Amino acid sequence: INVCTQRSTRYVSAISAARGLHKSALDVAKRPAPEETVTSSFGRFIQSVQPRHLSPTVLQRSKRMVLDSIGVGLLGSTTDVFELALQHCQHMYAPDDVSFVYGRQGMKLSPTLAAFVNGVAAHSMDFDDTWHPATHPSGAVLPALLAISDMLHNNSKPSGLDFLTAFNVGIEIQGRLMRFSDEAHNIPKRFHPPSVVGTLGSAAACARLLSLDRSQCSNALAIAASLAGAPMANAATQSKPLHIGNASRLGLEAALLASRGLEASPLVLDAVPGVAGFSAFYEDYAPHPISSLEEDEHSFLIEMQDIAFKRFPAHLGMHWIADAAAVVHKTLVGLKGGSISPNLVQDILLRVPLSKYINRPFPETEHQARHSFQFNACTALLDGEVTVQSFQPEALLRPELHALLSRVRLEHPHDNPANFNIMYGEVEVTLVSGDVLRGRCDTFYGHWRNPLSQESLQKKFRSNAGAVLSNKRVERLIEAVEGLDHLDDCKPVLAQLQ
Repeated sequence: INVCTQRSTRYVSAISAARGLHKSALDVAKRPAPEETVTSSFGRFIQSVQPRHLSPTVLQRSKRMVLDSIGVGLLGSTTDVFELALQHCQHMYAPDDVSFVYGRQGMKLSPTLAAFVNGVAAHSMDFDDTWHPATHPSGAVLPALLAISDMLHNNSKPSGLDFLTAFNVGIEIQGRLMRFSDEAHNIPKRFHPPSVVGTLGSAAACARLLSLDRSQCSNALAIAASLAGAPMANAATQSKPLHIGNASRLGLEAALLASRGLEASPLVLDAVPGVAGFSAFYEDYAPHPISSLEEDEHSFLIEMQDIAFKRFPAHLGMHWIADAAAVVHKTLVGLKGGSISPNLVQDILLRVPLSKYINRPFPETEHQARHSFQFNACTALLDGEVTVQSFQPEALLRPELHALLSRVRLEHPHDNPANFNIMYGEVEVTLVSGDVLRGRCDTFYGHWRNPLSQESLQKKFRSNAGAVLSNKRVERLIEAVEGLDHLDDCKPVLAQLQ
């Protein structure tokens, strides 16, 4: 790879050989075929995926994910937690102007630190996409791929199709790993999933973009497994966004280490009795290999199940209860007219799944509010919706909001499990008059069963990205991402983010 600066040369020297890894047929024939394992099948998949394997549905859905993730990342660059992470990187590490930073014109960091801070931005408001089994897939992968693309010389940028291929590899690996555990299908209790599968997804995506060979791809996953994991105790704090930032950064580092020849367990994804590999994260871990793409048995998970895009920045579970409460708000306005007064309300009953970390009766910070059934239900009761502004300090401190919060009770019906695929939200409001009003949401707008229209997705993007970029840049980004699969290189996307 021809790189024009000494600084960039340092980062790509380790991978220049990897991009030229085309061994002769004679060399390959001399080596015995290794025994197939789960880990080696994943390495084979990462190395062998080609743009032709991406169906029109996969391409369209992944482009929507890229656009949404860029938008929430740009908006996230306005938050306090992003500023703290950025200042830490600027003050604790030597200047290294290689890869761009969301929302900071003229500022660049090393590729790994750019992946970190941009990953933090993506999750700083809990506004990023969500999948099932539960994880945030894009934020862990996209910042790392953008950092690599920015690192490469102008003549060596990946094509749009190569970029989307690597992105889909990172998403697919996360989805496959999550499906090795029934426990992973439910709202998590121990590890935050993006810090686990997201780290390996980032490693896989980076390994694919760097054209690593099969063995190196397997090693990248195994190295990433040693860098993965974050506890759920840090949910609803400023440290939760670090989980996504670290997943992106450490996955990139794992791929770069593998490109240098660092080796790791060849069985990290296999179930080895008495030795914990990736199984350390899930007690019911039961892996199986990925089928060969050439056997026409493999279908990308994103083709079979769409992604959930959030309409407001909060934990996904909040969207059910907010939509249910909005139904009651509409009824109340119809009955009483004008604004909703807490004096009308005697009791508020929420029927929601049992999940301790999103049961927060009186949240004190914006991060706690984003993880509070009570806050989001009462906000929607008052305002008819939950928005970005709902989490501003002045909104959190409203006396009328706290009056409603004091009247909330929770029930956890047995038919309402903590599972994003089958849960529901129900709000029952008893008025001082004795009237009882009910609202229920089984599938909110934005869920994978009821996805945002392209118009709604672009409206969200314009609102988010417009907080940082000019209207002209916002529209150019929409155009570039929409046509990404037709671009000879990804410079039109990078140019608008500099």
